[in-house]
Parts: sequence; structure tokens; C-alpha cells
Amino acid sequence: MDIKGAKILVIGGAGLIGSHVVEELLKEDIKEVIIYDNFCRGTAENLEEALKDPRCRIYEIGGDILQTDILDSAMKGIDGVVHLAALWLLQCYEYPRAAFDVNIRGTFNVLEACVAHKVKRLIYSSSASVYGDSLTDVIREDHPYNNWTFYGATKIAGEHMFKAFHKRYGLEGVALRYMNVYGARQDYKGAYIAVMMKILDNIDKGLPPVVYGDGSQSYDFIYVSDVARANVCALKSDVPFGFYNVGRGIKTSIKELTEMILKITGSDLQIQYEPAGLTFVTNRVGDPVAAERDLGFTWSVDLEEGLRRLIEWRKKNMDAVEQRRKKARF
Repeated sequence: MDIKGAKILVIGGAGLIGSHVVEELLKEDIKEVIIYDNFCRGTAENLEEALKDPRCRIYEIGGDILQTDILDSAMKGIDGVVHLAALWLLQCYEYPRAAFDVNIRGTFNVLEACVAHKVKRLIYSSSASVYGDSLTDVIREDHPYNNWTFYGATKIAGEHMFKAFHKRYGLEGVALRYMNVYGARQDYKGAYIAVMMKILDNIDKGLPPVVYGDGSQSYDFIYVSDVARANVCALKSDVPFGFYNVGRGIKTSIKELTEMILKITGSDLQIQYEPAGLTFVTNRVGDPVAAERDLGFTWSVDLEEGLRRLIEWRKKNMDAVEQRRKKARF
């Protein structure tokens, strides 16, 4: 899709990934970026820089994907949609009916509105959660669904509804299966990345970082600005439909992650191991080859550099970090 002069609607555009997608889009020669967000998890602070650009605005009437008339009005004249709005993993675990309403019914509403307004292209934020625990060393897109969570179930449903809309109505676009996304503006609500913020909190207090289990749980960490670029690459691509991993394809254990944070911060604290708590997945690394081949996306920020950026953002925004810490308690 040629996005020159296009109007793009970013649903969930005030969140961690969404706000970075907005900024990446504003680097392009587009006409307008409209942010559709109910600010359930996203924040106005995340959009401070983006809103300085006159081509960017928050949709003033509302931003809830369950309010179909408002969503319908936001879609008028839109060329492309990036759909990121969803309840996160632990919310879905605790409130499965809400997970159904927002992640499944809400996504259906988005798909329906895209068709009604002849949107040229939709990029749907899926998740590596559809895979569950890996059955292979590196997960390709044809890996079986091994998910056992409500969150993963909603993402599988979203993918297959999109597939059906593509088949029946010709709605084009792709679903992106994110690995473990981290970076500047992150909060404490990510089931696997919140560990980073909690480690840094402990280091600030002179307390040992806590690792649950033996620290061998391994994931594929990818920096948020790379994920944002993946969305723009997907929007600009000509692939009619498909599912793609967004990751680095590099395995990092929680123990290795913790040791890297200690090294970057210059801390000599020792890791404190505690009995494992609630864990949904213990091994997941995505194969990035298909996204590079078909979408032209390649990651650029390695883990150590990404952690340095996160730590630097955190130092400069301690008031915002404290607010995110408080919100995570509720």
C-alpha cells in the first residue's frame, strides 16, 4: 500500500506500542494520523511528542472499540488502520468475559467498520501467545497453536475472524505476532517484561533482583521502536494477507536478562531466586525470516542497547514511572 498522502487510524495509539507506531508513521509522507484510544492503559504523556506534529490528533469524540457508532464515525475517510487495542494477558486471565468483549467482539467491530468504509489495509496486533510454549527451538508461523490462556485464545479468534473477512470481503492486511516487546514508556503490566522494571526498582533500593524459578525461562525480546517499524513495513507492503512473527529470533533467559541489567547499571547485587509463581509460558523464540522476506522488516536494536534506552528513559521520567507503578497495583 502506498501511504503517501494517506489517512491512518491507530486504534490503541496511546499505548506502549501504539505511541511508537504513531511516531514512526509521522516520519512518512502521510496526510494525517488519528489516534483512537480510550486511555484504559495508554497515557497522554506517551503522545506528547507526536501531538506536536500538526498532522496528528486524538479522535475527539471517543476511542472505545465497543462503541460501534463512534468507531464507525472515526473510520470515515480512513485509508489504513493499525489495530492495537486489547486487554492484556493478566486482565484476560482474571476477567475472561471482558477479554471476550474487548479482544474478540471489539476486534469484530473493527473488522466490520473497515469493510463498511472500504479501508485499504488493516494491520492487526496479534501475539506470540497464540503459540503458547514452543514445541520447537525457533517458532515459525506454521507452528501449531499450543495456547492455554484466555488472552491467546482471543488473539487466535482475532486472527481467524480477520482471515474470514479477507476471504469473504477482500479486506487486505496482515496480523503481526509480537514476541516480548519492551522499551521506553513501558509499564508494569506486561507479564514477561514487567520483570525489567521490577529489577530496576530493586536496584534503586539496594535490594537484590528477584528471579522466580531457576531463571531458565527464555524469551525473544524485541525493542518497541523496532515493533513500530514492523507495523509501518506491514502497512506499506503488498502482501494481501498473512501472519508474521515480529521478533529477533534470539533466545534470552530471565537469568541472562537480569545479569545484563546488573552489568549495565554497574550493580554488584546478587540475584535472589524465589519459588516460581504464576507462569504462562517458559520458552518462546520466534523465527523472523518470513517478516524480513515478505514485509521487508529487520530488527535493529539489540537487547543490551534496548535496555540502555529503557534505563535512560526511566531515569528521565521517574514521575511517570511512579504513576505506572501505582496503576499496576489496581
